[in-house]
Amino acid sequence: MDDIDPALDAVGPRLRQLRARRQITLTELAAETGVSVSTLSRLEAGLRRPTLEQLLPLARAYQVTLDDLVDAPPTGNPRVNLRPIVTGDGSTVIPLTRRAGGIQAYKFVLPAGRDDDVPQLRTHEGYDWAYVLDGTLRLVLGEHDLLLHPGEAAEFDTRTPHWFGATSAGPVEFLSLVGRQGERAHVRAAPHRSRPERG
Repeated sequence: MDDIDPALDAVGPRLRQLRARRQITLTELAAETGVSVSTLSRLEAGLRRPTLEQLLPLARAYQVTLDDLVDAPPTGNPRVNLRPIVTGDGSTVIPLTRRAGGIQAYKFVLPAGRDDDVPQLRTHEGYDWAYVLDGTLRLVLGEHDLLLHPGEAAEFDTRTPHWFGATSAGPVEFLSLVGRQGERAHVRAAPHRSRPERG
């Protein structure tokens, strides 16, 4: 029990650091997690102890494990602990890096989609580099609607409205490198001129 209080006391600064890294406001985070602005503010200031019901949506929003949120002590194993995060739409996100800041690496596994899915485009600061491992990745990037196949990569400024999804052909697995400054890769998938086939 002696280790619990310091771990919980460290959650506030950790939450503040994660939100600063994502460059979002408390209001935006509250809308994404369902946790009120006042509660988020008190958690970050260390004025309130977090509950599991609060930590779970925050871990999803920041795409980190609960261990990372509470800064659990390392077990002595140097290997990255690949703890998947399952999102509400059935997608799986596997963080591949553990360090704070810099370029972050993730593996995404998206379930089969529908070819008439309406993309929910979003924007944020930084750059993204995506590389398809298996399946067909649909990437809507601004006015482009691209289909990327295994071995193809795309690189873009994330301030451009974008959306990732799978097609009806089946699930898709891809790697994503995301960073504020984002060193650009030299491989870029050529845009498809036509929209994905429907049906």
